[in-house]
Amino acid sequence: MTVTGADTNGAPDSVLADVVLERLTAAYEAAADPGRAAAMHAYMKGVAPFLGLPTPARRALSRTVLAGTPRPDEGDCTAIALRCWALPQREYHYFGVDYLRRYAPRLSSAFLPVARRLVTTTSWWDTVDALAAHVVGTLVAADRRLGAEMDAWIADEDLWVVRTALLHQLRRKDRTDTDRLFAYCLHRSGHPDFFVRKAIGWALREYARTDPAAVRTFVTRERERFAPLTVREALKNIGDPA
Repeated sequence: MTVTGADTNGAPDSVLADVVLERLTAAYEAAADPGRAAAMHAYMKGVAPFLGLPTPARRALSRTVLAGTPRPDEGDCTAIALRCWALPQREYHYFGVDYLRRYAPRLSSAFLPVARRLVTTTSWWDTVDALAAHVVGTLVAADRRLGAEMDAWIADEDLWVVRTALLHQLRRKDRTDTDRLFAYCLHRSGHPDFFVRKAIGWALREYARTDPAAVRTFVTRERERFAPLTVREALKNIGDPA
């Protein structure tokens, strides 16, 4: 399968992307397992077709694909990610996520619209969560002015954009903007979707590893505003005083 000249989802020109995608599609398709693919498709609720590559094997193939390739610039990262997303099978999206995670420190704040496009295309937790914590989170940490963009994302109608805003500080630990974290949780406390309610609890549970007293105090004070699922998730590792 060739991807040069194919539908590349509006990706910019990139010689590196041409090389990587040619290698990638050849390697992944040669290792495809239709039987496993059907099971993976069902497990992920039919969000996308799969090739049937288990994660260890897929990442081993990815290392082979990338062997000897140069470090990308931001245009290369954009092209590779968008070209991966233009392919239907989910493993290509996973490759794009892994590639962006690896090179996120090389990306500027100008990459945020690309990240949003990925978050809102063929959306499910398996790609969104990694993009939130490892790509969007890295961008915001490097340019705190992007906090204003997260303030807009938390109010968005797209649940995956909201989930990304909630989870973008997962790796911040003692550098977490707690005012923003708690405000986001309250802002979306009444959201009807499971994935948003779960994300609120997860974000609080993760910060509780750094400051359990702050999370316990916050949840105790505001618990009537949160779904039981959110409260359970938030207090899972620190105990419920109620």
